[in-house]
Amino acid sequence: MTDEHANGTGDGSGTEPDAGTVDGAEVDETTVDVVVVGGGPAGSSATVFAARYGLETVVFDRGNSALRRCAYLENYLGFPGGVDVDVFHDLVHAHVAEMGARRVEELVDAVERLGRSEDDQAVDGAGDANDRDDARFRVRTQEGTTVLATDVVAAAWYDGSYLRPLEATAPDGGGDLFVEHEHHGEVEERFDPEYADDGGRTPIDGLYVASPSGARSAQAVVAAGNGAHVARSLIEDRRRARGLSGEVAPEYDWLRQASEFSGEWADRDRWREWFENELGDDHDLDDDELADLRDDYVEEAFETRVDDATVDERAERGLAAFVDVVGLERITDAVGAEAVVDAVGAEAVVDAVGADAVLDAVDDEAIRERAAVDDAITEASD
Repeated sequence: MTDEHANGTGDGSGTEPDAGTVDGAEVDETTVDVVVVGGGPAGSSATVFAARYGLETVVFDRGNSALRRCAYLENYLGFPGGVDVDVFHDLVHAHVAEMGARRVEELVDAVERLGRSEDDQAVDGAGDANDRDDARFRVRTQEGTTVLATDVVAAAWYDGSYLRPLEATAPDGGGDLFVEHEHHGEVEERFDPEYADDGGRTPIDGLYVASPSGARSAQAVVAAGNGAHVARSLIEDRRRARGLSGEVAPEYDWLRQASEFSGEWADRDRWREWFENELGDDHDLDDDELADLRDDYVEEAFETRVDDATVDERAERGLAAFVDVVGLERITDAVGAEAVVDAVGAEAVVDAVGADAVLDAVDDEAIRERAAVDDAITEASD
């Protein structure tokens, strides 16, 4: 399989990149926490989860795409009438950008292991991207961009040939990265989808695999879930490196209602007690380290608290972001301006996108017809 069949969801059309795309020159020779190779549902989902945790993340997104072969996406949760594949990609790319990750439309052709001793491989938490000493991998693209990364998430379903440089440095006893596979009567070597465990971890420290992943790569919604699952494994490993263990090692990306911080749970001491009960016995923290880690955990928990006003604000912002990506004119063309107003509420639509945008999107004749109906109703009521 050729290099053109690797890495992500780009359509190779040569069109202008969307607003969520950055030029490779902007990331060249930088050091980041995470590089994701492949920007399909699995890779983009992994990118969102890693970036939301505070990890500096770059996703390389160009190459052949399984999802581009889909005529229309009808079984992705949250779209009861289905969704156009191009619109779906636009929404995914906007989500990646909103989380602060950088999406680069370049084709990765090599991931190389940096020569460091096993004693130097510990990785501590998030936000260490500017320290080259933390980098474990060098990622190269066909265009000549080079990025150093602490962790790499492989998420290109069709081709894993960019991982071949890792064969020379793979640990003994971890199995082969590439296996022979018969396809339409021809035998070829492919990246082994079973090289990673169920959490996406591999024998190579810092390398995670979200795709190819057997049946978990076969449908867009399943692939997205697997990408999130693998990113959570990566995050958990970083948290364990900080000293977290037991039930507090996994990260739960979850905003809590303010009501959950009432009664005994309004008291930070109650959270501290809970933390010590849930922390595993396999840590080697001294008392001061344990206290610092516990207090950090409790403060992070309280930072997930959102009140009703914040929820309303974020709901409005979320609606505005959706309309901005899809386009209000496209929405009104599909269902009619009146249907949009009836479903969402006129005030919510105007608050989200602005009165001018609404007027621009709605046909003048439709406005006159609606005004005439309103006048008739007013006269009848009088």
